[in-house]
Amino acid sequence: MKEGSGEDQNVAPSVYSHVSRPGSHRYKNAKKGLPFNVMLVGESGLGRTTFLNTLCERTVVGSNDKSNAEQAHIAEPMQFKHHTVEMDEDGMKIILNIIDTPGFGDGIDNEACFTQIQEYLETQFDEVLAEENRIKRNPKFKDSRVHALVYFITPTGHSLREIDIEMMRRLGSRVNIIPVIGRSDSLTPRELVLFKQRIMNDIAQYEIPVFNFPDGEDEDDEETVEENAELRAMMPFAVVGCEEVVNEDGRPMRVRNYPWGVVQVDNDEHSDFDRLRYVLLNSHIGDLRDRTQNEIYELYRTEKLSGNTAALANAANVQQQQQSHIMTAA
Repeated sequence: MKEGSGEDQNVAPSVYSHVSRPGSHRYKNAKKGLPFNVMLVGESGLGRTTFLNTLCERTVVGSNDKSNAEQAHIAEPMQFKHHTVEMDEDGMKIILNIIDTPGFGDGIDNEACFTQIQEYLETQFDEVLAEENRIKRNPKFKDSRVHALVYFITPTGHSLREIDIEMMRRLGSRVNIIPVIGRSDSLTPRELVLFKQRIMNDIAQYEIPVFNFPDGEDEDDEETVEENAELRAMMPFAVVGCEEVVNEDGRPMRVRNYPWGVVQVDNDEHSDFDRLRYVLLNSHIGDLRDRTQNEIYELYRTEKLSGNTAALANAANVQQQQQSHIMTAA
């Protein structure tokens, strides 16, 4: 089902909406739109829904208040909810497919959540592999491989928790993980700086494979190399979402009001949201798609085919041993 095909009026555009780099230009001629698949993972209360609506600059998902207050404390099983939005970014038509995961991390034992997400990612790979092996391929086949997984970290101010480490370590070889700090406005600027440092130290210590805007000095121009270095220094992205739009000096802006002041979602000094949106929907959309195809999928494909070959070889050896045993007995 297609959602949000119309633009909301009086919406605050990204300051990077009309900025692009050469890597994204090759997709502009995609007549039917460039499919881009993003998964959102994080515990309840970290602003996933608000992030989704702010990312798409329209209401894709409405509020989902529990109607039964007596049942509100009961954790529900994790689900996969799909939303598709057609967007236009810098003249490039994008078919944005969002996979949300409500219920993740809400239980005591989250092993089932890890397994479900891994199986989902691998199922998309299996479908592509099966299509590649067909003699006559389906021209209407839709590639549903996830190009980016935005993982929301709880703003504890301390370090990564066990669930964060386990989640990202297990899935880092199956998808481009982009870690973000949800509801980062709950931390002071100083707390946020220190929290980012601790998270990146944990990522290095536990060898967590996140999408780290790799250097490509042999292939990329100097501007791109500098941009990637700047983005690495910003990680993890501190995001604040907001669906309320107000007019300031004649310009629509997304603003969160607090007793102590305001947080402007589109202000780089207040939040990394606008820069992250630019990364996902403009500057690095090609990099994320290419890495999914050329590195992550190819690694899985090799593992899958090698595993099948090994399994067939083992079965042949067992059969040969059985035949040999029968002949000896005879």
